[in-house]
Amino acid sequence: MNFLVDAQLPRRLVPLLQQAVHDALHTLDLPNGNRTPDAEINALAEREQRVVVTKDADFVNSFVVLGHPYKLLLISTGNITNPELLTLFGTYLPQISRELEGHSYLELSRTTLIIHR
Repeated sequence: MNFLVDAQLPRRLVPLLQQAVHDALHTLDLPNGNRTPDAEINALAEREQRVVVTKDADFVNSFVVLGHPYKLLLISTGNITNPELLTLFGTYLPQISRELEGHSYLELSRTTLIIHR
């Protein structure tokens, strides 16, 4: 599975995804870095079938209204330290991977993985 981690999330999510044998990029890896417009992120996600991993509600609106990005993983943990986020993400990554096979929009909170239908 291919992932694109958005600007407000730590770059350290990329190696965690790669260790689980996923292809992953961070917006910092793109030519415009963290200033890459959402439209470009959506286009890349569509072109390369990447799951956008984000905290940005703008992507939720775009997904619900326009069906973009290709797939979406919303991180809705509120304020959380990077180590806590990495631990949480690592705990749920097997389930996230399974659920993204059949679903297009997931949400990871501090306590659960929500599957939006």
